[in-house]
Amino acid sequence: MQNVVPFPRHLIGMLTPSSNTVLEPYTARMLEPLFPGVSAHFGRFRVTRIALDDSASDQFRQEPILAAAELLADARTDIIAWNGTSASWLGFDTDERLCAQIHARTGVKATSAILSLNRLIAERGVKRLGLVTPYTEDVGARIVANYASIGVEVVAGSHCGISDNFSFAEIDEDRIGQMCTDVAGAAPDAIAIVCTNMRGALVGAQVERALGIPVFDSVSTTLWGCLREMGVSTAPLAPFGSLFASPSGAGLALAGE
Repeated sequence: MQNVVPFPRHLIGMLTPSSNTVLEPYTARMLEPLFPGVSAHFGRFRVTRIALDDSASDQFRQEPILAAAELLADARTDIIAWNGTSASWLGFDTDERLCAQIHARTGVKATSAILSLNRLIAERGVKRLGLVTPYTEDVGARIVANYASIGVEVVAGSHCGISDNFSFAEIDEDRIGQMCTDVAGAAPDAIAIVCTNMRGALVGAQVERALGIPVFDSVSTTLWGCLREMGVSTAPLAPFGSLFASPSGAGLALAGE
């Protein structure tokens, strides 16, 4: 029997909130130009509600996430990404610790939606940020404070006032586009759509072409960060946003490097 030499494959593992119905199909859609050489594979842990109380925060305990990461590592993924935005309100250090623990537990490098977004913000010199989320105002205020702590001013925000995670996916693209247009009035350097269960990836690219303001959607930034670290050119994904098309500096600093 002849030995079969497999074609080069890049395997992305993504940790997914259990009630999320957006990030998997939108990630698959954006990866079509790279098929079959790059593929994303998903593991879930329970997240159903976004709020600031203890029971909501407890959903993001490390152990259930690490257990899901261990299962993803069985697929011999090149990288594991936490494809969620909890660090935006819980604190950026929570994702830094989580990614370090994922690498320690699995031996696989790790990143997240928010670590990727923050690196993109730093690389592109964003100091004035427009913020679009489905969250309640108090969660939005916590996100604003966390960005202020790293020298990024949120100059305008638009929030839907929802806490049920499943319901975020029912916000249609027209509304998301209008929210982006609303915050664009404050002339931010970029707009961030912060939520991986919000249908922002495709409409965000349309909005930035119309307004001339970069739009960084959370599902898109997670994929951008993963591709960068695997050394895969993001240029074929340029129709999905300027973050994929624009040249930038060195890759993300990941746990395990």
